[in-house]
Amino acid sequence: MGPLSRDVWAQRLGAFRASPSAFMAGPEAEDLGRDLLGDLRSEKLSEQTKVSLLALSLEYPAQLWPDASAAEVAATSLLDTLVLLPPRPSALRRPLLLAATTALAVGGALGPTSGASCRLLPLLLGLAAGSDLGRGFVPASEQRPLQATACECLRELESCKPGLLGGSLGLLRGLLGQEGPVQPLSLLLSLALRNTLVLQSRAGAGLGALLTARVSPTGGGPWDWTLVEEGDGRLQPQAPSWPVAEEGEGEPSLTAREHSPEEARELRAAVAQLLDTSYLLTPVAQAQLLWLLGWALRGLQGQPPALFKPQLVRLLGTAQLTLLHAVLALKAAFGEALFTAQDETLLLRRLTLAAQHPALPLSTHLFYLHCLLSFPENCPLGPEGEEAAPLLLRPQLCRGLLPSLLHEPMALLARLHLLCLLCAEDEEEEEKSQLPSPGHYLEELLAGLWQRAALEGGPRALATLCFQASYLVARCLAGQPTVLTPLIHGLAQLYRARPMLAPHFVDLLDHVDPELREPLKVVLRQEVVSRPGRDEALCWHLQMLARVADGDAQSATLNFLRAVAAHCTSWDLQQGLLQVCRALLRAGVGGGLVDLLQVLARQLEDPDGCDHARLYYILLAHLAGPKLGVALGPSLAAPALASSLVAENQGFVAALMVQEAPALIRLSVGSHEVKGPLPVLQLLPEALEPIYSLELRFRVEGQLYAPLGAVHVPYLCPGRPARPLLLPLQPRCPAPTRLDVHALYTTSTGLTCHVHLPPLFVNFADLFLPFPKPPEGAGLGFFEELWDSCLPEGAESRVWCPLGPQGLEGLVSRHLEPFVVVAQPPTSYYVAIHLPPDSKLLLRLEAALAEGVPVALRTDDWAVLPLVGDYLRGLAAAV
Repeated sequence: MGPLSRDVWAQRLGAFRASPSAFMAGPEAEDLGRDLLGDLRSEKLSEQTKVSLLALSLEYPAQLWPDASAAEVAATSLLDTLVLLPPRPSALRRPLLLAATTALAVGGALGPTSGASCRLLPLLLGLAAGSDLGRGFVPASEQRPLQATACECLRELESCKPGLLGGSLGLLRGLLGQEGPVQPLSLLLSLALRNTLVLQSRAGAGLGALLTARVSPTGGGPWDWTLVEEGDGRLQPQAPSWPVAEEGEGEPSLTAREHSPEEARELRAAVAQLLDTSYLLTPVAQAQLLWLLGWALRGLQGQPPALFKPQLVRLLGTAQLTLLHAVLALKAAFGEALFTAQDETLLLRRLTLAAQHPALPLSTHLFYLHCLLSFPENCPLGPEGEEAAPLLLRPQLCRGLLPSLLHEPMALLARLHLLCLLCAEDEEEEEKSQLPSPGHYLEELLAGLWQRAALEGGPRALATLCFQASYLVARCLAGQPTVLTPLIHGLAQLYRARPMLAPHFVDLLDHVDPELREPLKVVLRQEVVSRPGRDEALCWHLQMLARVADGDAQSATLNFLRAVAAHCTSWDLQQGLLQVCRALLRAGVGGGLVDLLQVLARQLEDPDGCDHARLYYILLAHLAGPKLGVALGPSLAAPALASSLVAENQGFVAALMVQEAPALIRLSVGSHEVKGPLPVLQLLPEALEPIYSLELRFRVEGQLYAPLGAVHVPYLCPGRPARPLLLPLQPRCPAPTRLDVHALYTTSTGLTCHVHLPPLFVNFADLFLPFPKPPEGAGLGFFEELWDSCLPEGAESRVWCPLGPQGLEGLVSRHLEPFVVVAQPPTSYYVAIHLPPDSKLLLRLEAALAEGVPVALRTDDWAVLPLVGDYLRGLAAAV
């Protein structure tokens, strides 16, 4: 089939981009990658069309090259196409380089065994070095763009395989001092240097030789994969992130190996070289470079952070947010070793003044506030671990950042967070100041928020903002009663003015700490029970009381419920009333509640409500505290049900019925053991949580096996080895099968659960049983008698059995030892295997060679011949 036309390709690309998954599931998916690679060499397609094809391979490499072999073929074809390009300028060279790099990286084919990798890496390094590759490979007009593209490709490959360019550090250092693209080379060298520092400290390799080695970019020697093999490919991400004082889990320490004076000198020279040219980079690239170098040198012995001081002087006055972010990353990495007190003062003043600029966009304003709230290494903790303001940040400096009701909600919350930190300062300093204290300002702000949220018919956003601010204050100032007391009374007044905010109060109670939750529950309960009788907000009062009701103030709560019961005529009010009764049941309220439930069972007009009340009365009268808690507790699954009676008592149903649950058991098959007259499968159970009364049930598809009995285990505990379980098999014909496993068990909470476990597989070898052992010296005659009895009704065959390094004797001792009847090691073995229910398999292993052994076999069941052949051919590879 010839190359496709431009219109056909436009149609196929349009269909693919419209829905890649649907296209890959269609009939044309298999040919897309092959047609794309082939038509890149067609002279009938324009370069613009070919660039579109390459763009598709860059955007969807995982769909086009789904595995390593496909990626290897694609990269090889793309490199061949690149080499065949004529020496004139072409728009295809850079996309071809990018496509080949992407295919190897995404397809997982990059490695020392990949031919395309061994071709691509020297080519990219040669292009980055500006070397003459011969045959007019790089026209003069494309020299600089190809250099930059090659550097970007190498940086991508180094990110995928850290340490890949460790042996090329000296070459890259030399290139940085020559004419060429500064930014791609700088980012490439900084990334390679950072990765090499990590991996050489792990491997104990020398760094000085790597920094000074001037390898040829187009040398014919093999690529050095030593550092790649030492690493595991899991280093910290390259994106700047601060604070970085806490290393990632499993991240290697850079102080594991101390560098020699020569290595330290070369490393300082390389870092200084990169920093000296950093001003030529774009702001984003500068931030990336500073983060990589700062991370690489953090805590490294013999490398003073003073190397960054010139850059710090240059960047402290920057207006670029990315560079300011990089400065804060350096602050987090080095602290007082790089930043003096004057530097910290200047940086904090810059952040506070910049955050007050009236023309800032909201996102930029929030960034400055976030920097202040997370000012690295200068944000101390109080005596009990609560947050505190930066040491150098004082109310006088932040008076322009105090929150106002006129601010945007996000800005108001960020400013409020800063105000809460200022409120944690020493009260004596606040008294000496002539300005209003932060605590007083905080009270006025919260009062304004509560007043706006209490407006009848006010927008929901104002109420949401009010509760967000209340939660923030409670979280930051949980240990200060002088703040929490007014907060509690203010929230109580807000509920008194607008009870319809009850859902917000319930949500707040679910998220705050006990220091606020418990006193707020008491105050809200008093607000609710103090106004019995018919009320338009009765539904909200009942919803609130269902959350705050507990064992305290039982009489007041029950009196309120008796008073409002006569007014609960609608279904929703009756359900709210019964929700409060449910909460009291769970809290352990007894005497008065029994009488109330009896009254409700007779008085409520709705049958559903009557059934509820009657059920609660029965539970309270017949179940003790622990059982009552289980019956009323949350269920493992709560489907939407039409009946509120059933929906409200899912926990009670769960306590009495078998529930489907996630698998808490792992079951695997152990080694094959020959025990008794039947084949036995050895099962190894493992529990993730304590379980009781475990019953394992097994089902075999079809009629190959007789029904299997259940296996019972009284108790399984995680971390404690359990004895193997023995499952006798009763095959009706000797064939492998699959067992479906179903587990039934009881949890520590008293619930009975069932779960389907992954299937278990019975292999052909699991059915092997030995014949009765013949008398001493009669083994050969016994085997010959069995051998002759197989014919003429049975079948005879010969199979070649490969041998591994263990040889014939090792193979027999590992797999066939229990079944050997006659042995003349190491050259001859006669094996007799009984296959249940009544078949036999006889093997003669004689005249073994180094590569394998010919096996003569006889059986009285010809149907097992394919199974025997597969089994013998797989013995050498079996563990």
